[in-house]
Amino acid sequence: MITAKNIHKFYEKLHVLKGVNLHIKKGEIVSIVGASGAGKTTLLQLLGTLDTPKLSTGSDIQINGESILKMNDATVSKFRNLNLGFIFQFHQLLPEFTALENVCIPAFIANKPKNETETEAERLLTYLGLKERMHHKPSELSGGEQQRVAVARALINRPAVIFADEPCGNLDSHTAENLHQLFFKLRDEFGQTFVIVTHNEQLANMADRKLVMVDGRIKDEIINSTSV
Repeated sequence: MITAKNIHKFYEKLHVLKGVNLHIKKGEIVSIVGASGAGKTTLLQLLGTLDTPKLSTGSDIQINGESILKMNDATVSKFRNLNLGFIFQFHQLLPEFTALENVCIPAFIANKPKNETETEAERLLTYLGLKERMHHKPSELSGGEQQRVAVARALINRPAVIFADEPCGNLDSHTAENLHQLFFKLRDEFGQTFVIVTHNEQLANMADRKLVMVDGRIKDEIINSTSV
């Protein structure tokens, strides 16, 4: 599903990623952990096509057999919109739009029909327990509700992979626990692959595998026998 080989990233003279290699299987939930500055978010951004690595000998990133580094900007943008979903610590909902409208945006970017898109958005919001809240704007929703809207937005184009960067960072422990369980329910019901950067040890230890980053490299890989 996802393969990365010899991935390096520099910010000016700072060598952030130092030859990262990884392989993630379809339907797998993988957590990435490590101290601040270890390169977790940088790696997630590269895998999610939001940034590009330094091209070194043998460097490659493939998702579903497609080599991302060989695509031009327009092709990468289209691939990202149709195949990848994103959940961030800050939900990044547009405040002037309702929950339903926010969820529809990625599908409208993909030029999907309005009626079909709104029907799918309503289905997702209902599935996520927001049937009565879909016409509310973000300011009228709780933090947990806003994050579930962001999850629905990530799912609207039925992407193969969901990338999550500290998705529970701004949630209370009860809401965070519900979101953790939701990720596994989505994987089991829709077959998505999840790659999650987190400082939350409970979420990290629930994943099928935990990758530990130290100083720009993956130093350890832990298969969690307690994964859901």
